[in-house]
Amino acid sequence: MTNRQITVEELPADALLPEHFKLSDAPMPVPGDGEVLLRVILMSIDAANRSWLRGATYRAAVKKGDPMPTYAICEVMDSNSPKLAPGDIVAAEAVWADFITAKAHKVQKLPKVETLSHLMSVYGIAGKTAYHGLMSIGQPMAGETVLVSAAAGSVGGYVGQIAKALGCRVVGIAGGSAKCKWVVDEMGFDACIDYREAGLSKALAAACPNGVDVYFDNVGGKILESSLNFMNEKGRVVCCGAISQYDTDTPTGPRNLPGVIVVKRLKMEGFIVMDFAHNDAKCIRAMQHWVSTGQIKVTEDIVEGLENAPHALIGLLAGDNKGKRLVRVAADPS
Repeated sequence: MTNRQITVEELPADALLPEHFKLSDAPMPVPGDGEVLLRVILMSIDAANRSWLRGATYRAAVKKGDPMPTYAICEVMDSNSPKLAPGDIVAAEAVWADFITAKAHKVQKLPKVETLSHLMSVYGIAGKTAYHGLMSIGQPMAGETVLVSAAAGSVGGYVGQIAKALGCRVVGIAGGSAKCKWVVDEMGFDACIDYREAGLSKALAAACPNGVDVYFDNVGGKILESSLNFMNEKGRVVCCGAISQYDTDTPTGPRNLPGVIVVKRLKMEGFIVMDFAHNDAKCIRAMQHWVSTGQIKVTEDIVEGLENAPHALIGLLAGDNKGKRLVRVAADPS
């Protein structure tokens, strides 16, 4: 067996480019005591991957020469631990590679499902991020207006569908008229605003005539600034990401902070999905119910081939995906 690996050839100073990465052959990893050898099947591609190249976040900074880190679904090929056996399917902190090793106690054994990729999307990091952020921080109530940026993305689409299932009015923000139409027609949002068109504030006023009670922010920057102006008193702002700021060395922040928070008595809170891991079982039960009733549609955007991971991430940052973006490195086990 051969092992390919993608490393960071150069840290980007501005926009991420394919030449910032290097694909090369790497030694076949050998599991040590208490470790497992894993075959990478599906890798998660997320905007947060770009932020890791900017410096330390909730994880250590990625440095020049490092294998590009990711979160992956893998198959156990060899095990030096009684906890796992060859053939087990696990979720693991991984890198962009065909094979990796990991400590057995640091990977999560996954249940058998009909569609393996759903463990990365609706029942995985995307669905959990949407559910935990909206339910634990946003705390929406029926009849309220929920505004979601990056509405056609992996998290935003689930946020909107959950809010609709709870009886809320849901307004999305996305890039391009075709994507906005898709958000309304396929995801069931009440309205969707094209941020690439002029007049964002006017469009927000028209789509949210009763103001915004919950804003789920995936983008930061000017869209966050404009959205805050339409928040109702005691509104809740869920800060999940800032994709508009990751690809530049001159980030822009909302100019209406902290004033608008004080005047409107807003709650504004950031999170990462692991903060609410204790509620994962509750999340999965709810998501399974909504999927079974058709209230949540599962949308995945799977790019084939490890070698295409850089283009998959660059494309994600440019907003060319619909739903959860993954890279398929290997076939599902038969």
